[in-house]
Amino acid sequence: MRHAISVLLQNEVGALTRMTGMFSSRGYNIETLNVAPTYDPRVSRVTLVITGSDAAIAQLNAQLAKLVDVVNIHDMTLGEHFERELAMVKIKLGTGGLAKAMALAKRHGAEILDEAQKSCTMQLTGGVREVDEFVEAAAEIGELSAVARSGTVAVSKGEVTLTSFDRQHLLVG
Repeated sequence: MRHAISVLLQNEVGALTRMTGMFSSRGYNIETLNVAPTYDPRVSRVTLVITGSDAAIAQLNAQLAKLVDVVNIHDMTLGEHFERELAMVKIKLGTGGLAKAMALAKRHGAEILDEAQKSCTMQLTGGVREVDEFVEAAAEIGELSAVARSGTVAVSKGEVTLTSFDRQHLLVG
């Protein structure tokens, strides 16, 4: 099963390497990895997607939680959550391709970043499936010359937050 896992990680040199190394040393491939700062400069939020059995991922999460740099961890797929991804797609266009690209962008709610008769760059934010479908549809309009995807970012629905670490952990700062 596919799991989207969010981790609050101390902003320390080598912390991300130690965390990702734990997955590779156990034979797991990280499908997407997104890292960004939080409002607290001592902590970054890491969102990663990994595939495995529920039991194996639960064991990995338990081992991940033991790493000294990990402040908090939440497997988003265990509850209701929002997942989004940003994609920028550049396609080479043939005759009449620009009109098709503009129609595609409108259908999917994408933004056109750069348009010309011979190429077009579009941006879409959506769920993983939406982004996959958009990229496939763009490939039918013209030749894909660049596809850049952010990887999954996720947040829980409702009041559940990953940032409750402030009350549970005292970070050295």
